Order: sequence, then structure tokens, then C-alpha cells
Amino acid sequence: MCGIVGYIGGKNAVDIVLNGLKKLEYRGYDSSGIAVVKDEQLQIRRSIGKLKNLKENIEKNPLESNISIGHTRWATHGKPSEENAHPHTDPTKSIVIVHNGIIENYAELKLRLEKEGKEFKSETDTEVIAHLIKKHYKDNLLNAVQETLKEIKGSYALGIICKDEPNKIVCARQNASLIVGAGKGENFLASDIPALLSYTRNMIFLENGDIAELTANEITITDIENNVKKREIKNIKWDCVQAEKEGYKHFMLKEIYEQPRTIEDTFRGRIYPDEGRVYIEEIKLSKEDIKSISNIYVVACGTAYYSGLVAKFLFENFAKIPTEVDIASEFRYREPILNDKVLIVIVSQSGETADTLAALRLAKSKDCTILAVCNVVGSSISREADHVVYTHCGPEIGVASTKAFTGQLTALYMVSLDLACKKESLSKEEIKKYLKELWEIPVKIGDFFKQSETVYEVAKRFANKRDFLYLGRHVNYPIALEGALKLKEISYIHAEGYAAGEMKHGPIALIDDDMPIIAIAVKSKVYEKVISNIGEAKARGATVIIIASESDKTASNNGDNVIYVPDCDEFVSPILSVIPLQLLAYYVAVVLGCDVDQPRNLAKSVTVE
Repeated sequence: MCGIVGYIGGKNAVDIVLNGLKKLEYRGYDSSGIAVVKDEQLQIRRSIGKLKNLKENIEKNPLESNISIGHTRWATHGKPSEENAHPHTDPTKSIVIVHNGIIENYAELKLRLEKEGKEFKSETDTEVIAHLIKKHYKDNLLNAVQETLKEIKGSYALGIICKDEPNKIVCARQNASLIVGAGKGENFLASDIPALLSYTRNMIFLENGDIAELTANEITITDIENNVKKREIKNIKWDCVQAEKEGYKHFMLKEIYEQPRTIEDTFRGRIYPDEGRVYIEEIKLSKEDIKSISNIYVVACGTAYYSGLVAKFLFENFAKIPTEVDIASEFRYREPILNDKVLIVIVSQSGETADTLAALRLAKSKDCTILAVCNVVGSSISREADHVVYTHCGPEIGVASTKAFTGQLTALYMVSLDLACKKESLSKEEIKKYLKELWEIPVKIGDFFKQSETVYEVAKRFANKRDFLYLGRHVNYPIALEGALKLKEISYIHAEGYAAGEMKHGPIALIDDDMPIIAIAVKSKVYEKVISNIGEAKARGATVIIIASESDKTASNNGDNVIYVPDCDEFVSPILSVIPLQLLAYYVAVVLGCDVDQPRNLAKSVTVE
């Protein structure tokens, strides 16, 4: 997502920070900024758009200093604008801060500060941190940061400088990457390795709860209670390309492994399992608005369409609202029945998908309410929708969608429970249960990754096959479609996804010992039905790969290969069961030598009809 670079030493810090930010452009961003201390004053330059705009700004309004922090922002709170761009300051312009992450309790902190008379100039959660540091500041920046962090909930990578202490940078990490680079007579700060490789290969990877104080000659690491921490300096041997991928062979693999974090970032600050409460700030629908909804249309393309198919189960089972799912390119041409009682849910990673945008505009012309699920703040869809739920997945470099898909599933899961809360269609205990299940999914995905070698072995065994059949039922039927799509996209192998109960109505004629079947058979109310469908396939000579729950002691009796995933509730299981299918597609493509990140004939965002 966002990028952070900082420097303190004997060189021109502005040049080093700008060069470091340039190395982080692959992460994506919509604005950038830089701050220095010069002549006992903070000086800041910020610009919308690409880094060249910031450089042009600095050429017109020169900066030079031996200390600087800089930032490239991927918008989460507030639209892309110069006011929302980092760095942010307190009202007296004595503290300046850059921040990656999401502050869960920023709204209540901001309200408290406003009651104390503090004024805010941006829509961001970050500005709250600058105000709090200033409030706690008593001639010691490190102590002020420590006290501030005791009040903050959420994720953060922070870089902070103060005009009254021009010879230090303070930085802190909690659930967001932050690295300190060690030099001679100079030290560095960055959110990712590539920013620093041109200057040092000696790096300290800060851990959760670490607060580092950097001067030109020293690096001191403590926690919020001022306990000193010892961290190893590691020598990085990666080249720049490897560093951008954080050591992964492909961006797609990196993005698959990012999903525990991106899922958590998407629900962070929005769900409260212990309270049985959902709070999605961007949705302004009242209880009365929701109770007046006659039906929902989910409209999307490709992978986003499959997330919509999952959402149909969620909206109907949780919110008890009739739901249809449409491919955006077909929606306009079937003359759907639309009016002011209809809620249109638009799903798009980029927010610029041409067919989806056209469907949105048709719905608006019929007075429908539009709720968008989108990953890009300021995109066309996010601007034109009435309500927007942003997925906090950051840029997705690999063309085949992975983390954006699970981000969409997470957002739609939250939206359905938000509607259920306001409509009172589920009990408080049921909502608590489902929120707890969602809360635990990132850890369960992390646990699954420990057995990724099993998926690789399956991929090696079956990579030479030219046809695959994916089967799923109920809420995991769309995941069978998504799994087949992933294999088609990046390995160019023919694959079809089917509802398992539909197999005997035609596809069963294709089955022989040369067509592997991948069946999603996690624990659910349709588990026995899926097992029966697997039996029908095996009776025709099929080789079956089963995605099964860990507690299923009989899975190996039903399949030739079993990939186990942690147990979870059926309705949240799609977020988990898609992970082995993503990995399987990836490993098959690698075995075949395909261009994983840029498969032939495909584009990341389809902006033409």
C-alpha cells in the first residue's frame, strides 16, 4: 500500500527520500509528500498524482536538509487530494508525521480532540496521531510518541520528526511493515526494502510494538514502556527486482501470502465481535432505508462477479433480502426491473471497469441506491456511487486477482451483517458468532500456508493434464468457478467450475481417468451431498483432489489427494477455501513455465466494453 522513506545524516536528505519513494512506486499510490526540518522550521511539499508532480513542486519551491521523511499514499481515509496527502502536522506545525495503516479508533479520538478545540485540515485518520503527539509533547519526542501509542488502536508504521528536535527521527510499528537501515554517519527508515538498497544492505526489521529513535550515529529501539529492545541487523543480498517482490518469485505469490493482512486491514475498525456490532463509516443507510429495500442486484465482472455470487447467499441468509447477481455486460441489455426500492451493489477492484460503470449509471437513472465495493479511492465508480465500502488491499500487481477477491468477500460479508444488524434479521448472538468467525480467518489462512508444500506436490503431479473440473455446492459453488478461472488465466489449461449437484446433468459425460476433479468438500450443511457427488465421479474413473476441513477424518477415503484447511463456519469458508485453489493455479503455472504475473491476452483493468 503506502510507502514511507526517511533519512538522517550528512547528505541531502531530500534527494535520498525522493529516490527511495521512486523505488516504491510499484506499490501504487495516488499522492505523495515530503517534510524536512530547516532553520528550526518544518517545511512540507505535497502533490496529487505521480511522484514527478512532487519533484516539480520541489523544483519550484526548493528544499534541502539533512533530515527528512516522505510518503506515497494509497488513499484509505479521504479522497486523493493535497489536503489528505502525507505528511500531516499538528496545528502549530511543530510535529510532522507519515503513516501507513489504519487507526481503528480515530473517529472517537478525533471527536474528543475537536471537543478540546482542535481543528482538522484533512479527512485522514493520520492527522489524529499528529494532534495527540503534540498534546503529549514535553520536550521529548520519543516519550510523546510512547504516550500517544497507548491511546491508539489499529495498525501503523510511523515516521515522525519535530522542529524542536531536528537531529532525530522517531518511528514505530504495529502490524505494518517498517525497516530501519543502518549506515555510517547516517541512518534510514522505509516501509519496504527496495527504498534502501542503493544506500545500505544492513537492515533491522522492526517487530510489533517497537519504537525506534534514529540519529545520524545511533539507533535505539524501545517499546511504549521505554523498555530497550535488541534487534538483529540483517544483511540483505536481494537485487532490486527480488526486493520489490519481498523475495517471492512472483508478485502473485506475494499477494497470495499478503491476504491475512489485507483481509484484516479490510475489516479492521469496522467489526466488533465482542459487541456483535458492525460499523462501516461509509454506509449512510438508516434502519428505515434498509427496511424499505425490496431487493438487491449485485453487478460485477470476472472474479468480482464470483464474489457477488457468494454475496447472494449472505444477503439472503443474513439480511433476508432477495438478491440477484448479474454480469455487468449483460445487465443493461435484459431490461432489469429497477426503481427507488432497489439496492444495487457494484463490485470492482479498480473502480474503472467499463461494463460495471455503465451498469451503475443505468441504475442511477432509475433512482436506485448504489453501494460500491471498491479498492481504489477516487475511482469513477467510487465517485458516482451513493455509498462506498473500500477494501484495504493496496495495489494488486499480478493480473490474476487474489487478495482483491478475498478483500471483496470480506467487505461483502461485513455489508451483509451490517444490513442484518440494522434490519434485526439476525439475533445479537448470531451476529457475534459470524463476526468472530470472520475475525479468525486471517490466522487460519496463515496456518494453512504452513502446508503449502502439499499444494505444490499436487500441482507437480497434475500440471500435465489439459482439462480440470471444479466442483462446489452452496456458498462454495462460486469458489469452484473462481478456482477454475484462476487455472485458466495463468496456466492456459481448460477448466470448468460446476455446482456439484449439476455434474450428472451433462459434465459427467466428460469424466475419465485423464480429467482431474477438484472438489470443495469442507464441513457444511451440504457436505454429505458433495461426498455423494464425488462418489459419482470416482465411479466413472475420476481422480479427485479434495479441499477438506482439518477435522474431517474420512476425507482420504473419498479422494485421491486431500488438501486440508482449518475448520470454520460454512458462510465464511469461501474466504478460506479459495486460498488452496489460488496456490494450486500458481504452482501449476510455475511448473509449466508460464508468465504468472502477466498472462497472455489479459489486462488488469478492463476499461473498454
